[in-house]
Amino acid sequence: MTPDLQDLGAQRLAEHVDRSVSGQTASGGRNSGFARIAQDGEVDTTHGAILYLEDVSVSFDGFKAINKLSLDIAAGELRCIIGPNGAGKTTMMDIITGKTRPDEGSVFFGSTIDLLRYREADIAQMGIGRKFQKPTVFEHLTVFENLELALKTHKGVASSMFFKLGSGQSDRLAEVLHTIHLAGDLTRQAGTLSHGQKQWLEIGMLLMQDPKLLLLDEPVAGMTDEETARTAELFLSLKGKHSLMVVEHDMSFIKTISDIVTVLCDGSVLAQGTLEQVQADERVIEVYLGR
Repeated sequence: MTPDLQDLGAQRLAEHVDRSVSGQTASGGRNSGFARIAQDGEVDTTHGAILYLEDVSVSFDGFKAINKLSLDIAAGELRCIIGPNGAGKTTMMDIITGKTRPDEGSVFFGSTIDLLRYREADIAQMGIGRKFQKPTVFEHLTVFENLELALKTHKGVASSMFFKLGSGQSDRLAEVLHTIHLAGDLTRQAGTLSHGQKQWLEIGMLLMQDPKLLLLDEPVAGMTDEETARTAELFLSLKGKHSLMVVEHDMSFIKTISDIVTVLCDGSVLAQGTLEQVQADERVIEVYLGR
């Protein structure tokens, strides 16, 4: 959730209280994108990929959390990331979203947007949405109000006070409600939702901002089997319309949704391929899956 959205949610809540409520990337190298001029709001995927990380490294107190990491995500792809605890999965997402600055390497959104030049809030506005493991929704607001707040509009105080949904925005909100399986719950207070429903609502809030790339950290942790199955359906429905990077430990879930799986270990790519291929890799068995 972006800082401006957090501030707006706090403001809306206050109003309720007042009323009593591996290797080189597929781009062929960074130079291949330099011939194009970046346009405001444009993510250039001419070379097929929406995200590039090349030779990225970062250390914390002498510990190399990310070590010469290189990978790319194709436009419209659903990529699963797995690996043991401490492999660098969360740090990688921190770098992509601007929360952590690497010591070296390059990170590009499309071929022309150098993410290392931007702040966290700017990166979110460009179209990279991130969902953490624990759902962060405004529990005292309704499902509808949570989604309304997340609309990609100007978030100034005056604009928010007098904002009314246009027909296109209403249609978009209804579409997202259906996508996240909460069409029948729009007037429910978010705090009364199940854990899985809160996860879907937060994903819906990201979708309202029309992201091009979604980073999802252990999205099915704590879900029931039924909620996990419906989340798989949700992610598969988003594939192609958005690019998704899913970090998860649930192998059954990954088997349902994955095409390509990247295995991280010690801050770099250990293996990559289909789930069956990485599960058969002796290195992956040794460091992560066990025998």
